[in-house]
Amino acid sequence: MSVPPERSPERDAALVAMLPHVARLGWTLAALRRGLRDAGADPQDAGLLFPGGTPSLVEAWIDLEDRQMTAALAARDLSGLRLPARVRLAVALRLELARPHRAAVRRAVSVLALPRNAGLAARSLARTVDAIWHAAGDRSADFAWYTKRFILAAIYTSTLLFWLRDDSPDDAATLAFLDRRLADHARFHKAQRRCSERFSRCLPGEAAAA
Repeated sequence: MSVPPERSPERDAALVAMLPHVARLGWTLAALRRGLRDAGADPQDAGLLFPGGTPSLVEAWIDLEDRQMTAALAARDLSGLRLPARVRLAVALRLELARPHRAAVRRAVSVLALPRNAGLAARSLARTVDAIWHAAGDRSADFAWYTKRFILAAIYTSTLLFWLRDDSPDDAATLAFLDRRLADHARFHKAQRRCSERFSRCLPGEAAAA
């Protein structure tokens, strides 16, 4: 798992304060200075808090969203939910927390889509997916660790892009989309397991015939 960006209460507070300005000014130090001014802090601290500029702002905000999602899921009673349902709830909570800041998310996605930020996009997505699995209670350490995260990365990315265009109440259309993607994966996984079992049963007979 990649190392998270630098964290501090001051950086978190600055990110929250700048959000109202991101829709108009983007993920820029100008938006950050506006937010710091609103919070009664020194706008000149913007460069000190985030010397990496736009990429560091976007990465730190995604990390903050991951931590907020983890805290929100930890506050829920998950005892009656199986792992797939917990993963589904984690994704739903993350989108719910981001709903008031959809314009900021859209701006962040635009930043991550730039070719020069491909590494940042990959790191951030990997951390988000890992945070979802860990928050849901998955502790796998074998090869399944990689396959689970690869699959969820694809599901989460497509769901997020759908969500950015969704204007249904309470993200109902997005959650239905997420349910379809999860169901598609479950069906594929079952079919793959059946094929593997059939293939395994055929091997001894083939070996004997040889």
